[in-house]
Amino acid sequence: MHDEMEKGPVPVIAGEAQARDFPVYLDGLGTVQAFNSVTVHPRVDGEIQRIFFTEGQDVKKGDQLAQIDPRPYQAQYEQVVAKKAQDDAQLANARLMLSRNEELIKNRVIDQQTYDTQRYAAQQLQALVQADQAAIDNAQTQIDYTRLLAPISGRVGIRLVDEGNVVRSADSSGIVVINQVQPISVVFTLPQQQLGEVRDALQQSGGQALQVFAVDRNNQSILGKGTLAVLDNQIDPTTATVKLKATFENADLRLWPGQFVNVRLLLGVKKGAVCVPDAAIQRGPTGPYVYVIGAGDEADMRSIQPGASEDGWTLIERGLTTGERIVVEGQYRLKPGAKVTVGPRTNATPAAQ
Repeated sequence: MHDEMEKGPVPVIAGEAQARDFPVYLDGLGTVQAFNSVTVHPRVDGEIQRIFFTEGQDVKKGDQLAQIDPRPYQAQYEQVVAKKAQDDAQLANARLMLSRNEELIKNRVIDQQTYDTQRYAAQQLQALVQADQAAIDNAQTQIDYTRLLAPISGRVGIRLVDEGNVVRSADSSGIVVINQVQPISVVFTLPQQQLGEVRDALQQSGGQALQVFAVDRNNQSILGKGTLAVLDNQIDPTTATVKLKATFENADLRLWPGQFVNVRLLLGVKKGAVCVPDAAIQRGPTGPYVYVIGAGDEADMRSIQPGASEDGWTLIERGLTTGERIVVEGQYRLKPGAKVTVGPRTNATPAAQ
């Protein structure tokens, strides 16, 4: 009975080799990094009087994060202001005397040496007043430094120092770390063999940035869509890989610094490429093949050279032409030259789309 079934036509599901616009991707493993990351350090010594931020909140550039006790620096400021006022008075007196001496020397009442001595004394006091102003500016800067401001916009992390602690400008730990997460960066690597493909794609893009997709580690969902920002200027000789960086808007905050993601770099789209459903491709001792349905509904094996696969379709580099009928389901019962009967296609078959 089994032999009789083999002699009859074999029921199969058929599809077609189609001309499709096929996307070409390169896949790599990436790490999410903050677009900018800054550790906020105190620039003067003193006791922290108040912390203004809440851990994990978003801050904007210029927001005050903490206040260091400003009183010692305020006292220094007032001291140099008083010193400048004293020197201003001396300079005013010296200029007045110099003005009088100008009249006296014209009338030959005093000699040239006396006049020059007074003129140089006025110039020295002028320089002293300028130095006082510089000291005032420096003292004001020290007061400003007691207000720790956010240098960038971003999200603050865990507080590293509490109120009441004495901090110093030489401290290495800082007050808090700010990470800019909108936009955010993803750094990933590709094998050095693919460097030429990336460079060719960049040249052919006409100045347009290449698209990059961040995918979760299970390859189930797209976490973000971004653009290629940087192709590193060297290959890592220890791993034979090249490093790339992409930028993502990260509006929904699905990417987070330190996160591992799969990265897909879209090099371009092959227009009108010959494609078949993945299920049509079989593997044998001599390599990949498909069953092609020819005249008289006979199925023959055809060796092919498949390329990349995407969304249920495989790119065929060599071996098929557009419009040829192929077997998508039922190949396990076929032998070369077998008669087939084509059944209805199902929604599970990409050829039915």
